[in-house]
Amino acid sequence: MIEHLRPALVLLGGLTLLTGVAYPLAITGVAQALLPGAAGGSLVRVDGTVVGSRLIGQNFTEPKWFHGRPSATSAAPYDAANSSGSNLGPLSAVLIERVKADAAALKAEAGVATVPADAVTTSASGLDPDISPAFARLQVKRIAEARRIAPEKLVALIAAHTRGRDLGFLGEERVNLLALNLALARLGPS
Repeated sequence: MIEHLRPALVLLGGLTLLTGVAYPLAITGVAQALLPGAAGGSLVRVDGTVVGSRLIGQNFTEPKWFHGRPSATSAAPYDAANSSGSNLGPLSAVLIERVKADAAALKAEAGVATVPADAVTTSASGLDPDISPAFARLQVKRIAEARRIAPEKLVALIAAHTRGRDLGFLGEERVNLLALNLALARLGPS
């Protein structure tokens, strides 16, 4: 019996070493060599201190900052350990009421009749780091009042941080929230 079991165990051990150790180490090494920033988590540093990642949203709540879209993570907003959608369908009364309440609050705050969809809806992962330029512009009035800064400066800041579609046709225009708020911080204290 051992003569039949031995080749299977040797094959299992060999494939485990090949696919479970050698291959992941090789791919990690190639990623670190070719794309060190992305392989390291796309971390953003300010004065040597990590302040976030370009790939994971953050929960800015003070009036003086640009706010991100709602997060659907279960434990806390933008909790990468609990990345998930909300599992609420389009007919869910809970979802409809939350979206209506968020939209009404934003309309009242900004004095507008409509709000961009990303201002009141979550992304599939709940961790989206980007907002639409329209959502960013919707927040200009609040931030300008909180920081006592000219709205035109904020509009120019948004324009400077707006990224176009990938390859010219994939996705939508977007603004990375962390990069935008870091640029806002560089404008000076509020």
